[in-house]
Parts: sequence; structure tokens; C-alpha cells
Amino acid sequence: MRSVIQRVSEASVTVDGEIISEIGTGLLVLLGIEDADGKEDIDWLTQKIANLRIFGDENDVMNRSVLDVDGDVIVVSQFTLHAQTKKGNRPSYIKASKPDIAIPLYENFVQVMAQKLGKKVGTGIFGADMKVKLLNDGPVTITIDTKNKE
Repeated sequence: MRSVIQRVSEASVTVDGEIISEIGTGLLVLLGIEDADGKEDIDWLTQKIANLRIFGDENDVMNRSVLDVDGDVIVVSQFTLHAQTKKGNRPSYIKASKPDIAIPLYENFVQVMAQKLGKKVGTGIFGADMKVKLLNDGPVTITIDTKNKE
């Protein structure tokens, strides 16, 4: 499971001209899923994201988590995070899971994230042409891959 986490002042996801998710201060999480991913990856990654200390404290030091600042989260599925670019100029997405595997894992990830935060988590629509708008705060952008835990 691969993620790009962006600290945002605001973010939204629009599909067919309609805003389906919108947050203020919080995190926009782009999530890539591959066939080898499972419950252990979901548990580890949601815990890591919920507790990442990337928000400023009273001294403007990144020492607070999204939980500490009562921030919101949007999770958007993004198969392109598993692009392989070694050969040629057209990325290969062979490592990205097909919908029959990815959708249940994505939905479970969102559910577990919501449990850890104690609030609803915004989403995109799996497979839709989404327009993601964000105001990256900092900018702070962190990448985490569950295959690189150690």
C-alpha cells in the first residue's frame, strides 16, 4: 500500500461538477493499492497517518497529529501511485490492483481510518474521473509505502 499524504488548509473532490468531499484543515491522502496488500497494511498505515506529527504546535514546530488538531481527512484511491517507469515513456500500472481487489481494501481503509479519527472520512469515487483541489499547507507532503516499514 502506497500513500502520498498532504497537509492541507482545505481540499475537495469533485465528480461530474459536484463536490462530493470537502474539508478544511487536515490531510489529503492519495492511496495506491496492490494485490499483496491486506489488513495488516491497512492497520499499520492508518495508525501511522492518524499519528503523524506534521501539524505545528504553539512554537510552530511540527509536533501535532491530525488527531491533535481535530483535523479532517479525505482518502482518494489513486492507482497511478504504483506506476512503473523504468522502461520507455509510458508508465505501466501492472502492479496496481484491479477493482475487484482494490475496492474492498480501499473501503476498509476508509472505515478503519474513520474509526481511528472518531469521525467521518471524505472519499473520492473509485474509478471516477475526479478533480482534486487542495491548498497544500507548508507545503508538507509525505510518502509512505507499507512495504518499507523497516
